[in-house]
Amino acid sequence: MGSTVQESASSGDDDWPVQAADFIVRGVGVVRDKTTGPAITISRAIVYGLVAAILGLAALVLLSVGLVRLVDVYLPGGVWSAHLLVAVIFTGGGAVLWAKRTPKPGQ
Repeated sequence: MGSTVQESASSGDDDWPVQAADFIVRGVGVVRDKTTGPAITISRAIVYGLVAAILGLAALVLLSVGLVRLVDVYLPGGVWSAHLLVAVIFTGGGAVLWAKRTPKPGQ
């Protein structure tokens, strides 16, 4: 009977390092999920936002160059008339967006 008590005590003593390691692993996992998860999400949003902004800017430049060239072919006069028409289009679009803006609270 003494050997049974000793065996159960020794098996409990042998199990505590495993339990401690499991506790530490779970704790590190929780901390990692709460810190690196949001950091990775924010980093991805910044990177994808910058890529989208750069691609959008490049597309806008190519669109305006293409529009000037297209208008220059079909509009009589020099290239100044094409530049003038494209400038009027972009200024009109900017004016529409400016009119639709919402003022900041308290202003």
